[in-house]
Amino acid sequence: MLLNEETLRFIRQHAADDARTLALHAHPEPGVDLPAAVAQIAGRKVLADKVPTWAAVDDIVCPPRLSLEQCSSEATAHHKAGIVQRFGGKRQRLADLTGGLGVDCSFLAPLFEEVDYVERQEVLCELAAHNFPRLGLTHIRVHRAEATEFLEGLSADWIFLDPARRDAHGGKTVALADCEPDVTRLEDRLLACAPRVLLKLSPMLDLTLALHQLGRVCEAHVVAVDNECKELLLVLERDCPAGDADRVPIHCTNLRSGAPAQTFTFTRQAEQNAACPLAEAPGIYLYEPNAALLKAGAFRSLTQAYGVSKLHPSSHLYTSDCLAEDFPGRRFRIVGWSGFGKKELKALLGGERQANLSVRNFPAPVSELRKRLRLADGGSIYLFATTLSDGRKALIRAEKA
Repeated sequence: MLLNEETLRFIRQHAADDARTLALHAHPEPGVDLPAAVAQIAGRKVLADKVPTWAAVDDIVCPPRLSLEQCSSEATAHHKAGIVQRFGGKRQRLADLTGGLGVDCSFLAPLFEEVDYVERQEVLCELAAHNFPRLGLTHIRVHRAEATEFLEGLSADWIFLDPARRDAHGGKTVALADCEPDVTRLEDRLLACAPRVLLKLSPMLDLTLALHQLGRVCEAHVVAVDNECKELLLVLERDCPAGDADRVPIHCTNLRSGAPAQTFTFTRQAEQNAACPLAEAPGIYLYEPNAALLKAGAFRSLTQAYGVSKLHPSSHLYTSDCLAEDFPGRRFRIVGWSGFGKKELKALLGGERQANLSVRNFPAPVSELRKRLRLADGGSIYLFATTLSDGRKALIRAEKA
């Protein structure tokens, strides 16, 4: 969907305007494709938040809405480039077999001398061929082809693959075998074509199952952005010993706006073997693991790494009397806690009418509990409804540490 000069000029002139208002009231000069211009203006606003480097380039053309929703953010694309860079070794040629909008490809490409972008949708290939040169990426070759077809005769140093996670009816799929292409069937072919493969998978995927379904995973990454889990990344390596899923290092990363990333690495074997001390009662500090850790299941390992105790085996909240300043998640100072009797709740809440309420291993949802406690959302108070190690239900009042 390439645009004529009149339409591009209209987009530049109205870049800051509201797209809906333009669609209803604009009277452009002849030659302007108004629907296309409105779509681009709306898309650029999304792109400015998601991939600001692209949005800063004047002649970038945005894709259809679905591709824009599915594309990686700049933060996660940078993170993938960092993973590849950390491995070192030869980086002559990269093949991105599921190019999509091309955001990941554009951030990986500077690490390689040659890059092949492969995509089966014609409109996305046209957009990629238009956008890459404007980003200074003149060494990317654009191919309209199926990923499996392009593997024939391919020899590369890295392959990047982001299997489609929607079925024929537009519904989301999360199992490896339900994605297209099916990596469980392609693993040997991929590693015959390149010594290393970087897979981007759904954050809803069962990571433990994936590690057992694929034979040569040398490391896994669970990536969150501002405490929202966004991606699972698996690195396959030709020389990696097969069948040792429990020893695969799992890197949990929470990328944070305006703050250093939170990172933690563990293995399933270490998690299974770790002691997990339980607290008899909440201490001075309370800890809530970030979304990447919760997704990865690094529950027992945290107690050993940070000197904290769990409130309950299933609560996934931790406590200590000394502050673990580098704990990868939210840290709170406990103001008080109580059971759910009327008098003790009244003493704990002290007439407060607003609080941030969370539940962890608790039989009632937030909405029901908020109604019962007559609390509006927000403010500087944090309440956690949970279960303690002896089975008691408790409400913990805390403030940011």
